[in-house]
Amino acid sequence: MNGASREALAAARESLDALTDNTSVDAAKLAEELAAVTALLQREVSLRRVLTDPSQAGEARAELAGRLLRGQVGGETVDLISGMVRSRWSQSRDLVDSVEELANIADLTAAQRSGDLDDVEDELFRFGRIVASDKELRAALTNRSASAAAKGQLLRSLLGGKARSATERLVTRLVTQPRGRSLEEGLESLSKLAADRRERMVAVVTSAVPLSDRQKQRLGAALAKIYGRPMHLNLDVDPTVFGGIAVRVGDEVINGTISERLEEATRRMAG
Repeated sequence: MNGASREALAAARESLDALTDNTSVDAAKLAEELAAVTALLQREVSLRRVLTDPSQAGEARAELAGRLLRGQVGGETVDLISGMVRSRWSQSRDLVDSVEELANIADLTAAQRSGDLDDVEDELFRFGRIVASDKELRAALTNRSASAAAKGQLLRSLLGGKARSATERLVTRLVTQPRGRSLEEGLESLSKLAADRRERMVAVVTSAVPLSDRQKQRLGAALAKIYGRPMHLNLDVDPTVFGGIAVRVGDEVINGTISERLEEATRRMAG
């Protein structure tokens, strides 16, 4: 997302934060309505082009959005969307992406209010690991010929009663409305949004055996000192790691495993 669209999204996120700071606003309902608007804009290409047409005044675009949505969604959602279409967008698709992002943030805000945000972060990570290790499940969830209803039913059987409601909603939207993204890309994006809600970075930590609470605390503190921000740890166990840990933060890998040290020693000897 470039230039004008990036600025428009930043303004929309500020508006969402200001709105959800009011605890009387139902963040989960807001998320549901924003997701419905996302689906509408994704489906109606001509509509989203009109709502982002730079030759039309922003206020005129906002009035059109208000007429279309009023009575279909709540006033908070109408105000958010009206504010978004007043802004300038580099591409019409950027508006759809941004409304979807607001829907996800609203769901994560609902989880944060209920004290479930940490659990949602962990569940998103674990779900990604399950899908990565089960080719048949991944194929079923990404099958383009399967209906959204069938995929939703499969997810309910997997997550219903076993994961937080926000996790189930986020994953269901991602799977049933992928909008051209891979499942892995979508889950990673959700993970980053969840971390942003806590103003934390995400570190994927792989170790041969589960880390103790003391080890997790010390590692989290060390990474926070390195990166200058609080750090959320997504923990994974891989028996092929012979010792130590491997840590990935974004695109950066901090590898402290014995296997890596042996490979490095071998490379030096060969050199």
